[in-house]
Amino acid sequence: MNINLFDDHTALSLRPLTFTRPVADLRIGILTIAEKWEKYSSAAAGFCTAEYLTAKYKMHSNADTYINGSVCPDKQLFEAIATLHPGQVLSKGDITLACKTNPGEVPDLTKLNLLHTIQYDGVFTRIVFPEDIFRNNDLQLRADFELLTKGRVSAKLSATNTVLGDQIFVEEGVQAECATFNTLTGPVYLGKNSQVWEGCHIRGSFALGEGSRVKMGTKIYGQTTIGPFSTVGGEINNAVIWGYSSKGHEGYLGNSVLGQWCNIGADTNNSNLKNNYAEVKLWDYEQTAFRKTGLQFCGLIMADHVKCGINTMFNTGTVVGVSANVFGSGYPKNFIPDFAWGGVQGFDIYSLEKMFETAEKVFERKNVEFNQIEKDILSSVFDLTSIYRSF
Repeated sequence: MNINLFDDHTALSLRPLTFTRPVADLRIGILTIAEKWEKYSSAAAGFCTAEYLTAKYKMHSNADTYINGSVCPDKQLFEAIATLHPGQVLSKGDITLACKTNPGEVPDLTKLNLLHTIQYDGVFTRIVFPEDIFRNNDLQLRADFELLTKGRVSAKLSATNTVLGDQIFVEEGVQAECATFNTLTGPVYLGKNSQVWEGCHIRGSFALGEGSRVKMGTKIYGQTTIGPFSTVGGEINNAVIWGYSSKGHEGYLGNSVLGQWCNIGADTNNSNLKNNYAEVKLWDYEQTAFRKTGLQFCGLIMADHVKCGINTMFNTGTVVGVSANVFGSGYPKNFIPDFAWGGVQGFDIYSLEKMFETAEKVFERKNVEFNQIEKDILSSVFDLTSIYRSF
């Protein structure tokens, strides 16, 4: 099976997280959605996404299966897709899950409803809004843990650590000393060459990505994913940090999603519960208004390349757009537009030139090239988001 993962309407409803990536590149659980499908299909996935993203996220020209990138796989769903014949579409109600073509044939994704449709009767996880990522992270983390560890033998963990239960998997190169891991509440996965420093207390479900670090005295309450090459500290609960980001100091992060290349200043905190316990609303880019989430606990949604200064305070249900730079005392507003520079006293536009200068330094620290492809994507996002900046 050669697959392309296509964006549907959720590419709009998941903004700002999808300004810089296809829907299938969202991380939930241990893996991105694309990585999950690659595990099931045993083949690299291609992407059908916005034109300005295609230089980085390429489509396979010889694909024979097109799958909705907002849908997480499981065994039953994968088998249903694998049995499709060319010209057939698998749907759940009005949601198109997948379609089968002849190799190299590119379907018109806007007219799949005209093909022969088979209704799927199973249950699956689909990501529609940003908060769905932390809401479903525990479920997907457990599924990914089984997918990645089945039939494998864990590396040994140092005897200085305390492990409760036996749902822990340690990849090669992990360094962990004098830490507590409680797997009675869910599995714990420690990725290749990751580090857990002394005095950390971690409850499952929890995943730590390749090359990431948990600093001394960190408290992690579970349902949490730290993506690759990140650094975390302080207090974290039910949060997903995608990768190449740093929350290295004291401060609380809960019921939240942080994108890539973010840096959180020391003693930064977010609220995840309103003082009156009311339902939390989040800024919706498509509606250009705040949308009800149905959640009592909802914290911070932060897109890629965001930086915030020390002691930043994010109120309940705050959305921060791509490449925003936030600093100063007090609570900034609940929606901080993309490429905004400032805080409570007001915002200016964070120019592309200045943003690029910072990004080059940040990428260099991680031994990653900040190339023209990255610049072109961010330039496109800058233009796309200009309507939200009216400082």
